[in-house]
Amino acid sequence: MTKRIGIHLGTAGGASKAVERAQEIGANTFQIFSSSPRMWHAPKVDHKQAERMRELRAAFDVGPLVIHTSYLVNVCSQSNEVREKSVHAFRGEIERALALGAEYLVLHPGSWKGLTRDEGLKLAADSINRAIDGLPWQGTGFHILIENTAGAEFSLGGSFEQVAELVARLRAAAPVGVCLDTCHTHVAGYDMVTADGYEETMRQAGATVGFDSVRVWHCNDAKAERGSKLDRHEHIGQGTMGVEPFRRLLNDARFAHCAFIAETPLDEDGDDERNVRVLKSLVPSS
Repeated sequence: MTKRIGIHLGTAGGASKAVERAQEIGANTFQIFSSSPRMWHAPKVDHKQAERMRELRAAFDVGPLVIHTSYLVNVCSQSNEVREKSVHAFRGEIERALALGAEYLVLHPGSWKGLTRDEGLKLAADSINRAIDGLPWQGTGFHILIENTAGAEFSLGGSFEQVAELVARLRAAAPVGVCLDTCHTHVAGYDMVTADGYEETMRQAGATVGFDSVRVWHCNDAKAERGSKLDRHEHIGQGTMGVEPFRRLLNDARFAHCAFIAETPLDEDGDDERNVRVLKSLVPSS
């Protein structure tokens, strides 16, 4: 199986341009936003761009396509207004993902501040089920992926257990899986760095979310220390994690089916290509 390694890319010039950029920097998978991540309203997908994207992905063998949901969406908000806007916006995200032929749509569950964690879990599940109700996702291979978070006090998904609980609540009604982020895992307090710690962390992941449910790993080094709860991404190998956790992860047979996608900073021209190259260098066959 060809290892799928890529990065989050911009869509300036049209969504299909991201496929060309992926191919140019040696990536065979990628992630995009389907609209501005900081605006509630989004334009409809340009069908010509969607068709061009499908053609280019097939020609270059680039996939899966992962879309990241807008940062504004908070499906477990205590505010009825914010939650209703989130349901509407998330439904739009799903519609655009299906139109573009994306395999995965990644979602941060949001913040349950002002509620109990159980109330937040219930609201998140209800909101996601409402958002996807009636949409034609059956038979497409499309999945919503719940992403673990950095563990801030009211952030839903700061532990593998919380992610697993939300997935379990959704599984009967929605196509759902998991996206794990290395930086989030590290700053939430899990040990990804030492060999023994990595194995224990993966044991916990397997016992909660399950290895088969994990479809995407966001590969990000961390600026902050383990357990800090600070979500600050760093270039691969240049942060507090170092390069070895990524070597272990990319060569872990339990995740051979996954896509590995960096969300690293773009500080200088060529950073995207450099981070992809570093990740690929850690896999002997790449």
